[in-house]
Amino acid sequence: MPAEGDTSRKPLWALGLMSGTSLDGVDAALLRTDGATLAEPGPWLTAPYDEATRGLLRSALSGEAIGEAERALTEAHAVALRDLLRRAGKTSNDVAVVGFPGHTLLHEPEAGITWQIGDGARLAELIGIDVVSDFRRRDVAAGGQGAPFAPLYHRALAHGLERPLAVLNIGGVANVTWIGADDRLIAFDTGPGCAPIDDWVLGLTGEPRDEGGALARRGTPDAERLAELKGDGYFARPPPKSLDRNAFDRGLVEGLSAADGAATLCAFTAWAAGQASRHFPAPPKRWLVTGGGRHNLALMEALRRELPEAEVLPVEEVGWAGDALEAQAFAFLAVRSLRGLPLSLPETTGVGAPVTGGALHRQATRKD
Repeated sequence: MPAEGDTSRKPLWALGLMSGTSLDGVDAALLRTDGATLAEPGPWLTAPYDEATRGLLRSALSGEAIGEAERALTEAHAVALRDLLRRAGKTSNDVAVVGFPGHTLLHEPEAGITWQIGDGARLAELIGIDVVSDFRRRDVAAGGQGAPFAPLYHRALAHGLERPLAVLNIGGVANVTWIGADDRLIAFDTGPGCAPIDDWVLGLTGEPRDEGGALARRGTPDAERLAELKGDGYFARPPPKSLDRNAFDRGLVEGLSAADGAATLCAFTAWAAGQASRHFPAPPKRWLVTGGGRHNLALMEALRRELPEAEVLPVEEVGWAGDALEAQAFAFLAVRSLRGLPLSLPETTGVGAPVTGGALHRQATRKD
């Protein structure tokens, strides 16, 4: 396995993608990296899913129309990539590889199952660039949790920042990366992210999300329901650990008003993130929050209440692009995959030893 510090390979331009469990859309980002250090972040964009594609993905989560959803998903990613290349003034010849994690339908690592849809071979043909996909399967096959997968990028990005540091990503599921003063990593899913809140709001109001947390800020958390949610056995388990999008029973807030249900789920998400501190060797001086959850003001306020001894800031406060971070991570991991470097570690997924991974799909007509 190549050494992490090998600087003999020049940085490459890579494209990364992310289709989060929140079903918002495709994030695409350019990144120049050697897979060990960050050389230069490039332009990025978010391309919201149209209602038809979002509907197909929701159907696929229920086991329906999976083939149709995969085609629509792959084509939506190709459109986003072409748009980003055009905006960046680059062509497919400028980019070495695309990191395409697909979209997760089911994640049950204890059963040896992780299932992402997305046709890497088809995407390579659509955009004329080699594609690395299927990042999680090898980790799960080797006994790992298959998530979270961004910690190695978080560490590269956080070079020079004061440690200990926690990076909290609140997507559909929330996960944390703790980075110690000696570059040690600890990572795991903290609990629910935006998915339960989004699903609750969609079901009661027809809106895809609680924009800015406005609904939750009008509500009051229900103490009894919150206590039931906190009693889930997941929180007693030591890390590493990871979750499926639908791991928590949203039925526990049924019967509440839309605002009180949103407030209860926000409080639960923040409490679960706060519980992560119990597993860190030293308390972080700062929590940097990324993912769509940082736009929810009710959730950010709840996090600050749960973590009164630390700064809780959106990642933009340190110059990071929060909406691009996960896509950048998969660009970084795609280059690592090309170099044969590990994508996951015992400290990040619980795998027995560092594991490489990813499936490489070559475009049919190679570039010079």
